[in-house]
Amino acid sequence: MIDNIIIDGMSFALPLFVMAIGGIYSERSGITNLALEGLQGFGAFTGALVAYCLMRSMGAGSSVPYWMALIFAMIGGAVYSLLHVTLCIKFKANQVISGVVINILAVALTTFMTKTINKKVFGAPSDKFDLGVSARITIPGLSKIPVIGAFFKSVYPFEFVIIIIAIIAWYFLYKTTFGLRLRACGDNPHAVDAAGGDVAKIRALAVCVSGALSGLAGICFAYSISAKFSGDIYMGYGYLAIAGYIFGNWNLLPSLAACLIFGFARSGGYQLVQALGMPSAYSDLVMILPYVLTLFLLIFLSKNNQAPKALGETYDKSKR
Repeated sequence: MIDNIIIDGMSFALPLFVMAIGGIYSERSGITNLALEGLQGFGAFTGALVAYCLMRSMGAGSSVPYWMALIFAMIGGAVYSLLHVTLCIKFKANQVISGVVINILAVALTTFMTKTINKKVFGAPSDKFDLGVSARITIPGLSKIPVIGAFFKSVYPFEFVIIIIAIIAWYFLYKTTFGLRLRACGDNPHAVDAAGGDVAKIRALAVCVSGALSGLAGICFAYSISAKFSGDIYMGYGYLAIAGYIFGNWNLLPSLAACLIFGFARSGGYQLVQALGMPSAYSDLVMILPYVLTLFLLIFLSKNNQAPKALGETYDKSKR
């Protein structure tokens, strides 16, 4: 039971974490990003469409569609995030409203496009793209260690990708000049401008990073939770990622801890339902556990959190 909790918890927590990293990049630059839900959905749609087309031509046994899905999900999420960039940076729209609109638009747009493409191109009246079950990897030796070995057992390939991306993201955010300027844009954008930095470009790039990482998270959820892309991908995971990095005070490692808590709460609830032999309806009820836990964590543990000082503020160079 413990092994299953760890295996399933990690497969949920890591995509949530990589989406939270994207949110951190965006908000540490000063752009409020409530659009993570829509970005992950549109990215997942793009990756799933590419994978579905490749599977029909190359066969389900090829691994190429899987890896292409991850790549194109990131591209799709980054491209869709340009809408948030345009609204918030170019037209100086309200960042909260922009995020909400992007989420609503993503649901309607991807659902319509999925149905239309299936009907017009593939001749199938379906509202989903079937992706199949992703292969899993077990690391010999390490997987035999009691309890800890579960972290190396039945691992999705995307989990390794996310760990590598997280390390790279940490390095760029905290150990490079670009990361220093990005964090300064969220606290004192006028100082960045005075030092010769382009605030608009830095913020735009940060939002695109959030789009790419959210898209990656979306296709990971599609492969691990449902084995397909459909409207079910919009399950509030984007908002859960937002709660994760708020709980983590906009820092990577505490946000990882929050995402792990959410992941283990979800998988632990499912395992408890199965162990007690409860009706399947209770499994659906378990899905609210991460959100209930989020509510209590934010109420009691985030009182002293400090958001970036310029978060949500439209930068006006003339006011420097």
